[in-house]
Parts: sequence; structure tokens; C-alpha cells
Amino acid sequence: MMVNCCGLLTANKEPVPLKSVEVELEVRDHVATVVSTLNYENKEDKPLEAVFVFPLPGDAAVCHFSAKIGQTQIVAEVKEKQKAREEYDDALSSGQQAFLLEESDQSPDVFSLSVGSLPPGESASIRLEYVTELAVQADDGLRFCLPAVLNPRYQPQGSGGSGGASVQVTSVPASLVPYSLSFSARVSSPRPISKVESNCSLDPLQYLDTEQTQATVKLAAGHKFDRDVELLIYYKDAHQPTAVVEAGQASAKTGTLMGDPAVMLSLYPEFPQAVMSSVASCGEFVFLMDQSGSMRSRINNSESLQTRIGSARDTLLLLLKSLPVGCYFNIFSFGSSYEHIFPKSVEYSQKTMEEALKKVEEMDANLGGTEILKPLKHIYSQPCIPSQPRQLFVFTDGEVGNTKEVINLVKKNSGSHRCFSFGIGEGASSALINGLAKEGGGHAQFIAGSDRMQPKVMQSLRFALQPAVVDISVTWDLPKGVSVTVLSPPITALFQGQRSLVYAQLTGQSSEAAEGCVTVKYSLAGHPSQNQLRFSLKPAQDSGLTVHRLAARTQIRSLEMEEREHGGEQDGGVKKKVVELSVQSGVSSAFTAFIAVNKGDGEAVQGPLVRRNVPTPMLQCYGFQPVMMKCSRALHMKKACKSKTKSGSKPGLFSNMNMRMNMRMGARIPQSLQTGGAADYLSLSSCDAGSMEMSRHSARMLDESRSLKQPPTDPLLQLVSLQKACGCWGLDPALATALGKTSEEVEKTKPASVSQEVWATILALIWLHGFKMDAQEEWELLAMKAVSWLRAQNAPCVTECVEAGNALLGCNVQKDALGL
Repeated sequence: MMVNCCGLLTANKEPVPLKSVEVELEVRDHVATVVSTLNYENKEDKPLEAVFVFPLPGDAAVCHFSAKIGQTQIVAEVKEKQKAREEYDDALSSGQQAFLLEESDQSPDVFSLSVGSLPPGESASIRLEYVTELAVQADDGLRFCLPAVLNPRYQPQGSGGSGGASVQVTSVPASLVPYSLSFSARVSSPRPISKVESNCSLDPLQYLDTEQTQATVKLAAGHKFDRDVELLIYYKDAHQPTAVVEAGQASAKTGTLMGDPAVMLSLYPEFPQAVMSSVASCGEFVFLMDQSGSMRSRINNSESLQTRIGSARDTLLLLLKSLPVGCYFNIFSFGSSYEHIFPKSVEYSQKTMEEALKKVEEMDANLGGTEILKPLKHIYSQPCIPSQPRQLFVFTDGEVGNTKEVINLVKKNSGSHRCFSFGIGEGASSALINGLAKEGGGHAQFIAGSDRMQPKVMQSLRFALQPAVVDISVTWDLPKGVSVTVLSPPITALFQGQRSLVYAQLTGQSSEAAEGCVTVKYSLAGHPSQNQLRFSLKPAQDSGLTVHRLAARTQIRSLEMEEREHGGEQDGGVKKKVVELSVQSGVSSAFTAFIAVNKGDGEAVQGPLVRRNVPTPMLQCYGFQPVMMKCSRALHMKKACKSKTKSGSKPGLFSNMNMRMNMRMGARIPQSLQTGGAADYLSLSSCDAGSMEMSRHSARMLDESRSLKQPPTDPLLQLVSLQKACGCWGLDPALATALGKTSEEVEKTKPASVSQEVWATILALIWLHGFKMDAQEEWELLAMKAVSWLRAQNAPCVTECVEAGNALLGCNVQKDALGL
């Protein structure tokens, strides 16, 4: 169970004003524009101020916000944040309706919307538009996610956030969420759309043209907003590089970002096969595993799936078996505190692998909250091992209150390692997961819905084993009179099968037929390589402003990072640039907010405003009805009159509301309170004695209700667990059991001239190829290690062994298919 910091109701469960949510998604190639319409209605007999806090993808940019009250339409403007807050407060105190939309100071993927002074019986319709890039999955699908939940941010000790009146904090099951959702998508691409899949029921895909480059799709009727809505879009020839040129905004000045054409490049480098087949046999692999209480939840709402921590244990088994001989490794676990298996990274051997696996088997979700900064600092404080490039793998389902601080730490150490990140379960912060990988020169993966963790993690391990690409440069060849300003930060990491998006502004005039050319050069394992892309400079017709807005967002994020690195010391110049760019492009930033005021001749509001906080659905991890939890340190009740802080400036929405439920949990939680989500999210230090007792009772009830049955051991994992660090298998009863045979059958059929280990290893390989081809990406690396070991043995009679193995196991696997 999770207590959502945005799911707030009054104690007597008065009705909330949000009636329905409509979402329209427009996908163009690799990017998307999302339009959400939120319909509110005040059913009470007094004026209301409603607050709706919601998550967006971490790299999204809000670019439009408007409200319709009755028949009056008001469109919000982007203004400097402090000015916008003051305008909002002034409007409310003078009886006008106002709306304020702003980004959280702590994490760029959380927004809060204040709907101010909604008269009794009145309806308000709010339209919110944002643009975002779509991430590429391991199977080349593009992923869009509409989050249903906003997990509580875990606030590390001593990181501020205090004050606020005590209010009831509740979370409602999805069946009681008092608003409905409708969702539709339109997809267009230069390449044909092969399919669209979802974790929710969809109506059939409707193609709009014979080339199948345009299509629409809708959520089937009756969808309960009880989980993230995930859409996976597949194109034919997904790896072809593309360029999209978009015309500037007619009303904007030439020479500005919005007035000039913009181009988006989608690059997929193809590495030479000779380099790719020589997998690195070195590296320091550091695995950082979330063991906070919520890791006991299931990956999604399905009863049959194992827990997050269970899936993580299986994944670590596969990772440890797949590591190359000659590398170094270590495993860290974190929650409110952190632990490690070895004081420092150790050389990979049979002894160290067995020691680590023993500890992995004992791993549980018992370390409290989600404090990731301390273990990261510890890892970075350890010196790197010469000739063993450091590869960091971070697994977490949680969200932290100090996302920006964590990402900055990874960026600061990006020269000494690559960081691969994994968001487990629904509600994992895309700002955190994408930020870690982007700044750490690695790759991000999200594991939700019916996804298995293993294939995604093994793909990242393959990326980590790829030689590092260095000396990356992007050069442009354009016709005379046309110049380019690149807006994206320089590319620091390239992987086979990974996409990079580059945004640029084009200035100057060119003929209709003019072409441009982009060349990406890099060095891979000492070999210089290059990829080229030719593209037309003629802008696409009626393409909207998605590329321009994402280009502006890219530049804004780079400037914000610069501002943070210098702690605001640069006389406000960078902040001023961000505000100018944000206002010009209409794209949200950390220093601006959207403000809409209805300047109608409304009379002053009589009496204080009543605040209603709109609930978001929680995940029902255990099929268990939620329990009311009473905690302090949540919402400040905001008066209609202006309230000033000591310095004379008004507190901002997020500092006022203190949305980040101050989860101060020092040491490890007592055993009696170690429950799945409950342990993660009960705020012990800030609850009064009565509510603390209630929380303990809730936690005990959760514990008793859980009794999660572990699924039977997967035969694949059974076989994998028996492989030795060097890559071979031993001929023992456990192997016979995993193969579904008796020890006698296995030993009797062994050709006389081969050793037991060679025979056992060939049998294991035949079984994998004969029965587990659907999971090949999970065992491919450890099978390559086994083949390398077999080759080094120079064993006689390999052909005879393969024939005998096929006969024993009832397979027909060819010797060359095994790589022998």
C-alpha cells in the first residue's frame, strides 16, 4: 500500500471537484504532444480552491494552459514564478478567479495546479498541453506512459521541509476515484506503423492512409484508472536515421528560436560487426539495489506476478552468471541506510560469485525509505581500478525528494563511470531514472505492467560490455546562406541500438529543393567510424510546434543545470535567459509558472475559501483495502487573504503546501513495522501518538494480509544458478533435475572420451537452445561465456557430444547453432 502525497481529502470525505479527465495524444515519429482536459465542478455551497498535483514525464515541457469557466475562456501566460504567485494571490483576495500551474522545486516531473475561487455550482474546464520525447524500448518500441499514480517522494533526513497544519492524509482505491478518464491517440511517421500495444484494453488500430503511416487508437470503454496507461508504438525500419524540419511560428521574429525553422535528428549508429562480436572481458560492475519497504509490492496489480524484490533477486542471479571472467564487481543495497557485500569491489571468481549469491538470496525489502545519495557518495569515494571501466547499475522503484541533487552527483562523476538505471513498477520517477542514465552516459529502462525485468537488464549489460565510444562529433554541411545553431548538449554516449535526438535552429534562406547533410563521427575500440544522413531543408506542412518546443525545453534544461552548478552565483544572468526563453517559447521551466486570471467583474469572495485536494488513485499492491493514515506536515491551509513571509515575499505553492510529506525516518524501522509499502511511507517522527498507534495497527494488518506465495522456481533460473563463474557446468544431480532427467540417464549417455564438465556444459547449451529460445536475450551472454570455455578446452568429439545430447533431451539443435 502507498500513501500518495497528492491524494488528500478532508476527514469527512466531502466530494472533490474533479469530474473527468480527457487525454488526446498526438505522436509524430519520436516525439509527442499531449493535451489533457480536466473538468471540475463545485458541488458545494461555498467557493472552493482546489489543488490537483500530478506527474508528467521527466523530460516533458508544458506549453499551453487555459481555462473555461461557464462561457468565459481564459488563456494562461508564462511569467516569472514569483510574479505569477503574487498575481494569483492578488486575484483571489480581490474576488477574481485564478489558476496557477507550476513545476515542483524538487523534481521537474511533478506539477501542481491550483484552481482558485470556483463559485458554488460552477464548472471549470482546464486544458493542459505538454510535449515530450518517447523513449525507445529494448524491442525498438516507442514508449508513452500516462501515470495514474504519484508515488510519495521520500525526503532524506535534514533536507528541509517543515511546518504546516496537521491534516488527514488518505489514499483512495481506484474504484472510488470520483472522476473518469478517456484517452485517444493519433500516430504519424515517415515509416509505416506496424502495431500499437498497451497494458490496457484498446479498441482496434484504425489506419488513416494506405501506406499505414497514420493511425488512430483509443482506450476501450470502461477503463478504470487503476494503473499507468502505457502505449508501445512500433514502426517498420525503426533503425533508419531521420530528420524532421519544422517551420517557425508565423507570429515570432525571424532570428529567434521560435521564428526560425527547427530540425530534429534521430540518430541510430550501426557499429561494425567485428567490433561488436568481441565482448569486453573487463570492467568494474557495481550494482546498487533498492531494498526499501515498497520493493515488497508486486511489479503491477496482477496477482500472479512476483514481488519487485523477488524479481530483482532473479535478475542479480542472471547478472552475476553473465559477468565476464577477469572483471571486478560489488553489490550495494539501500533504503534509509545502505549496506554492501564486499568493503570494495572484488575480482570475479567462483568463490566471490558464490559469496555474493548467498547474500542475494537473503535480500529482502527491509531497509525503510529511499535514500540513494549516501551510497552513491560512498561508491564515488572509492578509487577506480586501472583498466577496469566502472559500470554502475541502479535499481529503484521509489522516488526521492532530492532528484536534482542525485542527478547532479552522477553528472559530477560522469568522467569516471557509466550509469545504467532501472525504474521498477508503476510510478517510478522518469526524471530520476532518465536523469541518472543521461548524465551518467548510460541507458535507462522502465519495468512496469507485464514486463519481465531480466531481458531489459541484460540488454543494458550488453550495452555496458560494448566498448566505450569516444571522440564523438556532429558536423553539418548546409547550402550557402544557411547556418545552424545546435541546441542539444553534446552527445557523450553512443550504444549499438540506442537512439540519440539532436535539436538545432536553422537560420537563413534556401531554395525549395535544398538539402543538408549531417555526419556523426566517433572512435570505437581504436577504429574511427562515421554515419551520414542527408535530409531536405523544406519544412513539413502543418507540423505544429512540437520540435520547436522540445528544442526550447532542451536549451532551458541545459541552462537550469548551469545555474544549479554555479549555485545561482552568476548575477542572475542564466536565470534571466531561462525566463526569457520560457516566456518566448511558452514552455515551462523551474523559474516560471503559468498564470490565468479571469478579470471579470466578480464580486469579492465572501468568507474564507474552502480548500479541496483532488485525490489520485493509489496502487493496490496486495488487493488490500487501504487504511486511513493520519500524518502532519502536509498541506498548509491557504487563506484567501494575502499572507507574507518574514522576508516580505509570499511562500510558493510547493513550500506552502509542503507537498513532499516529510518522511523523516532515521534508522532502520523496527521489525514490527517492516511492511511492504507501509514501511516506506509511514512518517514516524511527525505523527502524534494516537495516529502512530493507528499506523502500527495498519502496518500489522498489511503484514497479516500479505502472506505472498513465492512462485515455483523457474527452470531456466534453476539451470543458470548451477553455472560456474568460468562458464562451465558440473555434472551433478541438480543439473539432471534442471534438465528434467535422472542422474543415471545423464551419466550413462556421456560419450566416453569427454570430461564430465564438457558433457554437462554441452547439455546445458542444448537445453537452452532447444527449450528457451523465447528467453534468449536473458541467457545469451552466459551461453557465450560457456562457448568460450568449451573452445578453450579443445575437447575431442564435440559433434558426438551434441548428437548424444540431442538424443537424450529430445532436441534437434545443430552444432553451429550452439556456436561450436
